[in-house]
Amino acid sequence: MRDAVIVEAVRTPIGKGRPNGSLAHVHPVELLAHTLRTLVERSGVDPALIDDVIGGTVDQVGEQAMNTTRYAVLSAGFPESVPATTVDRQCGSSQQAVHFAAQGVISGAYDLVVACGVESMSRVPMWSNVPAGKDPFGPGVAERYPEGLIPQGISAELIAAKWSLSREEMDAFAVESHRRAAAAWESGLFADEVAPLDGVTRDECVRPGSSTEVLAGLKPAYYDPAFGERFPQIDWNVTAGNASPVNDGASAVLITSSETAARLGLRPLARLHSFAVTGSDPVLMLTGVVPATEKVLRKASLTLDDIDLFEVNEAFSSVVLAWRQETGAELSKVNVHGGAIAIGHPLGASGTRLTTTLVHAMRARGARYALQTMCEAGGLANAMVLEGL
Repeated sequence: MRDAVIVEAVRTPIGKGRPNGSLAHVHPVELLAHTLRTLVERSGVDPALIDDVIGGTVDQVGEQAMNTTRYAVLSAGFPESVPATTVDRQCGSSQQAVHFAAQGVISGAYDLVVACGVESMSRVPMWSNVPAGKDPFGPGVAERYPEGLIPQGISAELIAAKWSLSREEMDAFAVESHRRAAAAWESGLFADEVAPLDGVTRDECVRPGSSTEVLAGLKPAYYDPAFGERFPQIDWNVTAGNASPVNDGASAVLITSSETAARLGLRPLARLHSFAVTGSDPVLMLTGVVPATEKVLRKASLTLDDIDLFEVNEAFSSVVLAWRQETGAELSKVNVHGGAIAIGHPLGASGTRLTTTLVHAMRARGARYALQTMCEAGGLANAMVLEGL
């Protein structure tokens, strides 16, 4: 049976998703094109050999409409014969792109494929694809959930309440994310994965001086008296400090088989071992990482103790801390170079950003197995196991 391996992985620095952000001047197509060019330059592959480019983008509207991945391929200078498609599994869009790409290689549909993602939240703000007054859910969903679905921030608050997570615990987790990301930058651990762009060389949201004292002064980010009445258990402990920011960025990984890698003289970084995707309660919404982790470990015939490193997307501190309570994972193995609270969360790019960081961390630390999982809007989650080579 064929396998699938990652032979190169790159990302842009992550900018603030605001009009004054360091990458706000860059069109999203150009953000993604930059990672695609860098990917082939660093790997040395002929882009004409690429069978497909699968990209993730969440808000597919405006400057991110019309199959953004295809135009990034053209802007990157790839031959017109290289196809591309854009997928949406919300925050896990580009992790899903990795799953599709690897499964295509394993099945024999592809020999060489790129999985990637982009989001420019400064130029295409979240929810830009839902015009005011329009309902993206439809009457059937309204009938099934008569009290109504809720925003992710309220879901994060419900998770904090259900798992009895204190403000102090969530803030401490966020501070540690910044500490780890800052230490990784200072130690040069991001050098091999980051492709500087237009003079931007570092992630813009990492705050080395972050402290629990500073975060304690922040107001609740999602306080709403109507939701407070509906959910009296909420203590309103989720803030901008213990949640991921909005960001601009792109990332990409090059996937092939071991056989093709040997033929082309490419060095595998990690083998894509096992995959899972799950659905869960769309009101709690962000807890799918728990069953997804359990499912992918079963598929891999591994236990939690076999995993050396974890990447669990830090959409909110409460998500990762609840996942940790349910799984029993050691936080010392989770997001060892910092997570999205510090590095940033450019929605469609985050899946392959996590993968990029993870495969480089695996090589730096000599990890045998690693697991990546992401919560996603609508009560979804992706998970995959990587094997070090």
